[in-house]
Amino acid sequence: MTHTASSSLSMSLPMPLAAGNLEAYIQTANRYPLLSEEKERELAERLRAHGDVDAARELVLSHLRLVISIARGYLGYGLAHADLIQEGNIGLMKAVKRFDPARGVRLVSFAMHWIKAEIHEYILKNWRLVKVATTKAQRKLFFNLRSLKAEYEGVDTLSVQQAEEVAQRLGVKAEEVVEMETRLTGRDLALEGSPDDGEEAFAPIDYLADARYEPVRMLENKAAAHLQQEGLYGALAGLDARSRRIVEARWLAEGEAATLHELAAEFGVSAERIRQIETKALQKMRGLLAA
Repeated sequence: MTHTASSSLSMSLPMPLAAGNLEAYIQTANRYPLLSEEKERELAERLRAHGDVDAARELVLSHLRLVISIARGYLGYGLAHADLIQEGNIGLMKAVKRFDPARGVRLVSFAMHWIKAEIHEYILKNWRLVKVATTKAQRKLFFNLRSLKAEYEGVDTLSVQQAEEVAQRLGVKAEEVVEMETRLTGRDLALEGSPDDGEEAFAPIDYLADARYEPVRMLENKAAAHLQQEGLYGALAGLDARSRRIVEARWLAEGEAATLHELAAEFGVSAERIRQIETKALQKMRGLLAA
């Protein structure tokens, strides 16, 4: 397949979108006929030899039902089925681009790896609780823990011995099994309430105090502001009259600050001289405030 045909494949396939009516999408996908081995080989050879996008499209459409079936197996992670299908479709298109019928393997078997890999990446990036599945072993734990727990019938939480057994089978630490189980069985709690909640309902945010208005904090802030104000006036008192006037006009005026030229005209000196006096006065004030 040429590079141009390969890079434009995903943009050239007018497929039904799972993001709309999911049931309608599934019905449409199931209407696309399955391909015989001979037809599949013919389409794949056309795609590889000539970059035939129509052949690629037919290969993808005939395997949409496979993506739907695989995506259904990942519904327990709290993500929308439609989103999982869309990600799986990306994996399917990647598989079609790389499929070589000369290897003697049907596309359905070859595509399963790419579809699952794309769905796995999507779940790990978007699932609200998982942040630890970074190594290959941890990813294996994440995607296999639920099925392994099912072997222990009637068990909601693994015992220490059971966690050690699962850890040994998956090549991870028992502590990682316990942590992942906690994440998988946990549930998100909305900080803010729903608009549909009644007036008497309280969300967690209603129980959180605003530290800014805590009485001790307010007194401390008021005292700090008072000390800062006293320090500022003390530093101003340490300046000569002209320097104090320049600093007040430039930095403490309630309205618009005076310009260097306005103060230069007031004192009969150059604007540069006013700037020098201002700089020296501010340096002196910093020293007095730091003392």
